[in-house]
Amino acid sequence: MIDGYYSFNFNRPNTTDGFDQLNQLYNFNDKTDQFELSSAKLTLNHAPDPVGADIDFIYGRTNDLINNSASNTTTTTFVASQLPYLEQAFISLKPAKAKGFEMDFGKWVTSAGAEVIESMSNWNYSRSLLFVNAIPYWHFGARTSLPVSKTETVGFQLFNGWNNVSKSNGGVSGAFTSALVEPKYTWDFNYLVGPENYNTTAGLRNLFDTTLLLTPPGKFNAYINFDYGMNQNEVVSQGNNKLVTWYGVAGAFHEQASAKNAIAGRFEWFDDANGNQTGTYPTGNTLYEGTFTYEYKWIEGALMRVEYRIDKSNLQYFDKLANKFTDQQQTLTVAFIAFFGPKR
Repeated sequence: MIDGYYSFNFNRPNTTDGFDQLNQLYNFNDKTDQFELSSAKLTLNHAPDPVGADIDFIYGRTNDLINNSASNTTTTTFVASQLPYLEQAFISLKPAKAKGFEMDFGKWVTSAGAEVIESMSNWNYSRSLLFVNAIPYWHFGARTSLPVSKTETVGFQLFNGWNNVSKSNGGVSGAFTSALVEPKYTWDFNYLVGPENYNTTAGLRNLFDTTLLLTPPGKFNAYINFDYGMNQNEVVSQGNNKLVTWYGVAGAFHEQASAKNAIAGRFEWFDDANGNQTGTYPTGNTLYEGTFTYEYKWIEGALMRVEYRIDKSNLQYFDKLANKFTDQQQTLTVAFIAFFGPKR
């Protein structure tokens, strides 16, 4: 897959405060007023029979973001230990007589969230506020899945936290997953819990993530995604732990108007009152976002997307021109995506 874009930010940000020419709160298409390679990806996969493996090599701005985002290590510890240029790398075991049971070991993308890293598999081109701020990208450890009925699959995971190959605190995290797939809807639920504070096992991070995908007959689909997270920080001098929370909801629709044309919309609200995720501590952020995307399929495996997005904040949060601030951000993006493989 190759994914590139040009984005225009109507605020024309040009500052020296760490947000120089960036679409703030964006992922993978955050560079603005310039052409940018979001990602180039190569996947090698062998389905387990009973042993298999998956390796996803990735290059570009996407690699920079997902592999430099450890939750409980300092930025100076990010080196080869984070497995740069690898989005995923895991081995799989699926015994023939185990009734669908599968176990993976290695690095894999998180099961949380309504969207994924690959833009071609999402309805909109930009990622939601919940994808950027509420959930992790990936984990390193072991995970299992087992069908418990004709429509539901459950799983259990043990891993080294959020976006970590190795941890500073020595404590593993865990997750419970459930996927219920019915003819007209799919319901996914994920619960993640574990110590995620730097250099201590004190304090737990909890994440509740659920998505309801509606798939009625016809060409119209929709989903609603809810996330609630809370992190109990390490013990402070008074002997108390500080609890920070973040939560939000996103709704989206997709209409396949014809074989070549599709439209999609997304609307969401995200509350970061403690400043844990968006970096605005101590005041915090309440954010609103609306996105409209038009998609045109040139040929099978080649897409163009044109997207307009507006973000609003209760704060003067977004950069405008040189060293000015405003409570809103509007962008216009044109993207081209090409992907090739056995299934397109």
